[in-house]
Amino acid sequence: MSAWQLPFVRPAALADRHFSTVIVGAGINGVGVFRDLSLQRVDCLIVDKGDFSAGASSAPSRMIHGGLRYLENGSFSLVAEATRERNLLLRNAPHLVQPLKTVVPLSSFFGGLMSSALKFFGRTPPQRTRGLLAVAAGLRLYDLLGRRQRVMPNHRIARVPAADRNLFRAAVRWTATFFDAWISHPEWLVLELIGDACRDQPRSAASNYCRVIGCAGNILTLRDEITGALVRVTADTVVNASGAWLDRSTAVLGGAGSRIKSRVMGTKGSHLVLDHPALRDALEGRMAYFEAVDGRVCIVYPFLDRVLVGSTDIPVDDPDQIGTEPAEVDYLLEVLAEVFPNLAFGRGDVVYTYVGVRPLARSDADKPGQISRDHSVVLDLPNATRDIPIIGLVGGKWTTFRALAEEATNEVLQQLGRPRTASTEGLPIGGGAELPADAQATERFIERMVASSGVGRARAHTLLRRYGSKAMPLAQRLGASGDVPLQHAPTYSVAELSYLCLETGVIHLDDLVIRRTLLAIRGLVTDAALAEMAAIAAEALGWDAQQQHKELQACASALRERHGVRLSAVVADAPPPFDASLTTPQALGQPQT
Repeated sequence: MSAWQLPFVRPAALADRHFSTVIVGAGINGVGVFRDLSLQRVDCLIVDKGDFSAGASSAPSRMIHGGLRYLENGSFSLVAEATRERNLLLRNAPHLVQPLKTVVPLSSFFGGLMSSALKFFGRTPPQRTRGLLAVAAGLRLYDLLGRRQRVMPNHRIARVPAADRNLFRAAVRWTATFFDAWISHPEWLVLELIGDACRDQPRSAASNYCRVIGCAGNILTLRDEITGALVRVTADTVVNASGAWLDRSTAVLGGAGSRIKSRVMGTKGSHLVLDHPALRDALEGRMAYFEAVDGRVCIVYPFLDRVLVGSTDIPVDDPDQIGTEPAEVDYLLEVLAEVFPNLAFGRGDVVYTYVGVRPLARSDADKPGQISRDHSVVLDLPNATRDIPIIGLVGGKWTTFRALAEEATNEVLQQLGRPRTASTEGLPIGGGAELPADAQATERFIERMVASSGVGRARAHTLLRRYGSKAMPLAQRLGASGDVPLQHAPTYSVAELSYLCLETGVIHLDDLVIRRTLLAIRGLVTDAALAEMAAIAAEALGWDAQQQHKELQACASALRERHGVRLSAVVADAPPPFDASLTTPQALGQPQT
């Protein structure tokens, strides 16, 4: 397996194989367990009914954070763990996770002291904005809890700077500043973890669009969601990492006799991505962390060349039936107008929306924001229909995936009677390994990349930001093809998209457009760009004209209906013209004959 060939298989290749562990759910938590177990040389299979990280793991606020607001609920151990894991991710995945300076606008001195005290003791307080004293106390504790593996400076509080007086509402008198972190491409980190796992244990395998439909004895029946074919594998243990779908998966895995009570509940978080240069520039690279009038904590920060705004927190019953409602868009825009009254906001600024369901431990809390974001590992022993134990992952935050995976892995190892032989704590992820540590080393890396591949310096910098140290072998591969940029989305090339199609488990066009690239979330997918990408995917994956049109139609519908992208309707029964110039051997990075 080369440095850039990732180990994805279709269900047919799994027939009658045995695995020590089968992991159900290929979001960040399931993949974290997959990586940790494979590091212990345990042979694992991870499957997902959809694409890798297609659920909540592809829809976070893209923050890697300790959870400042969780202190009010007394979740000290969670915050300590989350700040430590944040610091570890900054070290282990610096190509994707970077520090995020955060500013809290403050209008009052004493506000929120009584509310914070009531929340700490489990009471529901009246809504009131937190003031300087309450925030200062919380940030002192936040600094203290995050002292392990420290990579961040302590917080500071000052009178509102002159540059910010026209940014925030007039009532703001002070600002508190602290640091958390953000992740540019969470879906890519998931793929890197899978690649690392299969490097460490070549007998491990990953399969998307592969649904578990039953478990009897030690046999799991899998269904290929593309072809409908059924295959069977055997296992010694199962890990249920299906997030908000945990209870449904438990019923499938437990058999007819399963009577396990509900363990999870979901709340959806909707986010907006804005094309708003005035707000982006005024934020000066910082995140604004503030409360709306209803007490909901909201965030807004520069994301690449856009602005990311989040989020709502609304209970949902069915994680498969969610979307960003117009009322949520209006709510978030109204919050922005409230905090930044000198700027105008409208629906025309929104270039992308997305929503995910947080898998929270079931709770009787009055409000979603009061539900614990902590996680736990539960064990379901064999029963009358199932001979193998199931280890379930309840709850969990993106930031703490490694710690949850470590806990789950320890339980699996105990069930298998095997020792832990290595730790993931200091283990670099994917392109975070051997990444240049400073500007001088980066320039030397870029020079070597340019010399060995022939790509230009600007392109080399782009690839380094996108893929970390793995950019070197990829640039060499792309350079051999001439690295022809897309006509309608030139930050990616034809050969790069072909690579993503062929070697990262792409099945559908939306896998490529929405999760393998950053084009959609940046609002850069136009009708022409989508047609161009569909033509490249068709050639790489062997689609005929009918399949190409079907994929184009489905992806366009998903972008319009689920993500608010302004695209034209794809005309039914009219396959688009096929541009053969986009799919020459040179363009696809294949050897010429």
